[in-house]
Amino acid sequence: MKQMKIGSKKQVRPATGRDPLVGFRASPETRASIVRWAENQPDLPTLSEAIRRLVELGLTMPGRRTQNSPGRAQRANELAGNVIDELTAVGSDAQESASRKRRLLKGPEEFRDVRIDRTKANEK
Repeated sequence: MKQMKIGSKKQVRPATGRDPLVGFRASPETRASIVRWAENQPDLPTLSEAIRRLVELGLTMPGRRTQNSPGRAQRANELAGNVIDELTAVGSDAQESASRKRRLLKGPEEFRDVRIDRTKANEK
């Protein structure tokens, strides 16, 4: 018969997740904002789950990676202008058409202050 050794085993904390841990430092204001966001969700996620969801939301937002690309913004402005020119009524006054086009490209006044992709210098 073989003799078995009885010794003290090292206690190891069981694994809690299968994905690698990613940590970051956040200011108290940032953490409070995340907590407020989580409190407004219908299922009240934990802080970790709220952070995961916010990261996923940030990664799925279209155009966020190329936000400060002046060339792309200018090209989009030109394309929008071309479409507006095609849709403009044929018999209208040229000055009135230009004014309407400017208003359409700049966007409604009530939304200009909340646009995150424009600085105040770009508004002029």
